[in-house]
This record gives sequence, C-alpha cells and structure tokens, in this order.
Amino acid sequence: MLAPGWTGSPAASATGDDAFLRALLDAEAALTRAQEALGLAPEGAGAAVTAAAVENGFDVRSLAERARGGGNPVIPLVADLTKAVGEECGPYVHRGATSQDIMDTATMLVAVRTLGLVLADLDRTGRALARLAAEHRDTPMPGRTLTQHAVPTTFGLKAAGWRSLVLDARDRMTAVRDALPAQLGGAAGTLAAFAAYGAVDATALPAAFAGELGLRAPLLPWHTLRTPIADLAGCLAFTAGALGKIATDVLNLARTEIGELAEGNGGGSSAMPHKANPVRATLIAAAARRAPQLAATLYGSLTAEDERPAGAWHAEWEPLRDLLRLAGGAARDAAELTEGLRVDAGAMRSNLDLTHGLIVSERLSAELSALLGRARARELLTELARRTYTDNRPLAELLAEEPDLKDVDLGDLTDPARYAGSAGALTDRALERR
Repeated sequence: MLAPGWTGSPAASATGDDAFLRALLDAEAALTRAQEALGLAPEGAGAAVTAAAVENGFDVRSLAERARGGGNPVIPLVADLTKAVGEECGPYVHRGATSQDIMDTATMLVAVRTLGLVLADLDRTGRALARLAAEHRDTPMPGRTLTQHAVPTTFGLKAAGWRSLVLDARDRMTAVRDALPAQLGGAAGTLAAFAAYGAVDATALPAAFAGELGLRAPLLPWHTLRTPIADLAGCLAFTAGALGKIATDVLNLARTEIGELAEGNGGGSSAMPHKANPVRATLIAAAARRAPQLAATLYGSLTAEDERPAGAWHAEWEPLRDLLRLAGGAARDAAELTEGLRVDAGAMRSNLDLTHGLIVSERLSAELSALLGRARARELLTELARRTYTDNRPLAELLAEEPDLKDVDLGDLTDPARYAGSAGALTDRALERR
C-alpha cells in the first residue's frame, strides 16, 4: 500500500516471496541434477528432486518463520524438500552445499529474471524517446542553466539526451545480467565436501551447476567476494538515476507557469478537482532518491569478513530486492510517461520570448563584436539588456534604434528559433545509436 512506484509492475511479481521460493527450489534441483551428471548422485535423483520442487508444495510463511532459527530460509526449505523427495533420493538434496550457495544462486536467478523485465520497459522508453526526438528535432525551447534561461535549444535534443541515458542504463544492465554467476563453494568455499562425496574433480561441479540454471560459471566461490552484488547495486542505482533525470525535467517543465510538457494521464487530487498531477514522474523521482542509499548498503557489504560472513551477507537481501523493485517500477512508469508525454511547442516558443530577446545575447555579442569591436559591443549590450527590463521593450526594438546597426538584419539575429546551434545535427547523431 505504501509502494505505488512498483506495485503492479512486472518486477513486483518477479521479486516476491513466491519468486524467491521458486528460485531456491530451482537451485536445489539443479544442484542434484549437476551432481547426477558428474556421477555424484544415482540416476534419477535429479528428476526426483526436480519433481518434488514444486512451488505450491511449500508454505512460504512457515519457511519465513522457521528461518529465524538458522538465520536464512534455506535451512527449513532443505528439510521440507528432503522430506518431499522421499527416502531413496532425499539424501541427495543439498548434498555438499551450504545455505549461502543456494541463497546466493537463487538471488542471481531472481535478479536475471527481473532484469529481463526491466530491460523490456527500458526498450519501450527508448523507442518512445526516439520518436519524440525525431518529431521535435527542430522544436525550439529555452535552454536553462542554474534554473535560468541560458540560450535556446530544442526539445528534440533534450529527448535525445534522455534516450542516451536510457540506453546507457540498458547497456550496463545487460552486461551485468549476462555476467551474474551461480554460487557453489560448500562450507568455506573449498568444495571439500564434494570431494569427500567422491568427486574426482570438484572444480567441475560449479560450471555444471551454473549450466543447469543458465547462469555464468563462477571463477571462484564468491561468498565474501561480492562483485556480483556490487555490480547489481551499480546498474540498478544508475538506472533509477537515469530515469530520475527524465522525471525531474518533466516535473519542472510541467509546472503551471512553464507548461511546456504534460503527462498524458495526470493524476488527480483528493482536495483540488482542477489538478492533473504528473504522477508517473513523481514516482520515478521518488525511486531515484531512494536508490543511492540502498546501493550504499550493498557496497558496504563488500567488507565481508573471513570465508563466510556474519551479517554482511544477510544485510544484502532486503535492499537488493528493494532496488530491483524500485528500478523495475521506475522503468514501468518511465515507459508509460514517455509514451504518453504531451509536448506544447507553442508554450516553448512563448517562453523563449520571456526575456524580450536577451536569450540570444550570446549570439549578439559574437556578431556585434565583429561590427563594433568587442568592448563597444559588450558595453552596448549591457546597457540595452538593462533597458529591456526598465523600459519593458524588446531587445530587437532597442537595437534598431542604434545608428551603427541600421544595415543589420536584426530580425534574424534576435530570433531565438534561429540560434539553436548544432542541436539538430546532435539529435541526428544521437538517434544513430541503436
């Protein structure tokens, strides 16, 4: 009820308790199948464990309550799964593994499955922004720096910049997803138990285990080498921040006083019937503000002691799930926001004129320096800039009264729409990226 940003998103169901239970069961079944393939379990053991690892055969609430006994849900799950498999093949459930092997591997499965859903929404957002950038390649609007009008730009270039961030997030997330490894090391990361159970080369087992699950084979057990978690923290926080940049711009440009953008379906107010609030952008902005602190917790867990840690590993579970959900919800909302975004080119043009032509003072300084000399041009523009406000007159009108400028085409020089620089070419270049 307190999480509208991710509730109902694809990431929500992919990171729920049922999804984690499914991943834990998948990991346990894959471990037995991998051992059977290497001759460490009898024929049929893998199939027996896989058949018993049916999600609806286990009580999530009971597992959660019993997890307090050992500090993680794997311990009670192994007991329940062993019982479900039966006496003949039950001894091959979890054989040689430690709880962290299964929990870490399940976490990687949940992450891979969730990131695929997030990437689909990032692709939707990228396509919507490409369309906006192309449609508004030459739509002039005020460029703003330090909250004030600077020089003109185009909405096409702004949308192309947003898309660039989304594609950066996509590329980082894809690379992280494709590198997430299984975890298998046994009690202290030496694979000793598997050798004790008869493995001629226990180092072959992690790769077989990873292959059963479609994860990367780990180079080493990473119980206290938390690069995969740190990589997830980085890409998820970056994604939330990249989408947050879009949301922040939309929130600012959708202000009543500016009115250059509007959400396709604004949210209502409980008190003010006239409101059409930019709710999608608001929820994305909220996610972007929470993500860095969650990522910081995961980075802090890199300092995990010994061969398996007390607390550092456990501290990862909730913030990582929260990050997956926040990024997933933000990606869902960003797709909806950009697909329905309304652009008011007329308001953009009107806002260009708010400073009576001063928004092109940079251009005038360069052009008039060639005619009048740098010192005289600066002196003149400084004086006329003051008078545009005190006299409430357009800069072009004041310039036209200057005898030295009677032969200059001031209409062209003072038209903000004609001073967008290379915005169009930069937009074209950005849209070449696929």
